Amino acid sequence: MAGADAADLPALGIDVGGTKVAGGVVAPDGTVLATARRATPGSSVRETEDAIAAVVEVLARGHDGPLVGVGVGAAGWFDRTGDTVLFSPHLAWRNSTLRKDLAARLQRPMWVGNDADAAAWAEYRYGAARGADLALMITLGTGIGGGIVMDGRLQRGSHGVAGEWGHMRVVPEGRLCACGNRGCWEQYASGTALGQTAREVARSSPAAAALLLERVDGDPDRLTGEHVATAAAEDDPLALELLAEVGAWLGQGIADLSAVLDPEVVVIGGGVSVLGEMVLGPARQRLGRALPGRGFRPGPRVMAARLGAEAGIVGSADLVRRAVADGPG
Repeated sequence: MAGADAADLPALGIDVGGTKVAGGVVAPDGTVLATARRATPGSSVRETEDAIAAVVEVLARGHDGPLVGVGVGAAGWFDRTGDTVLFSPHLAWRNSTLRKDLAARLQRPMWVGNDADAAAWAEYRYGAARGADLALMITLGTGIGGGIVMDGRLQRGSHGVAGEWGHMRVVPEGRLCACGNRGCWEQYASGTALGQTAREVARSSPAAAALLLERVDGDPDRLTGEHVATAAAEDDPLALELLAEVGAWLGQGIADLSAVLDPEVVVIGGGVSVLGEMVLGPARQRLGRALPGRGFRPGPRVMAARLGAEAGIVGSADLVRRAVADGPG
């Protein structure tokens, strides 16, 4: 397929998460034309690849016309080339040759990489970071991931694992993280952190958490970030305070990233981002107080992602389209 032809054709984008494999047929303008999904059998490499292949088959069979190829964004750490999944915390991949295996199976051109990288690219091409010279994506969900787009290129780092800033240490000897370190950023500014803080408050001050505890029959161990988000939407004072705390930690981390990278825009995506200004407002306030050189330099714009849950699909599709259009090298 010639490069010029590839730029004008739809592509398949696949987003592999801990619970589902979601896919779509994506037009060159970023429009999602059709979707399909399967559950993710995360404990088995083969069964996860089966689920990816099943979604590709459903979408390809239902599309009338040629497709450029298949882009796959997955939750995991990839090497620089995208050939190998070094590690995935919620899936079975360990030094797995995902791109080679899928290319042999699907017989289509492939792009394979980190799901947050794909989302960052989608926001740069079609969303809140469109046209920025240096854009950071921060995905807030169970943990914190992200991606970097600089000078029109996705930056994956020397070893392929750039953007894993959820594991910056912000509190020395703080909460234990799944990565093995203590005090990581995602232990204070994520959906998991929101639930953990709520449980801690409910255990130590049940009266203050009375409205939250009503949602879980008085059992603080059952509280989750979702409970807090729902309560905040109903103006529960404690829930709003907990969200503001997550937002403040988010703003502090953005200030730290700004000291190193000086981004034009920071886009906030992931499940927690749907809470909007309840989190982003406190984040901007903390950023304004913590930005190095504040008052003498501009800081980044902090914006909510525009593409929502489809960002990984749209970004993966555009990345395989770009790879085919650019050709080898």
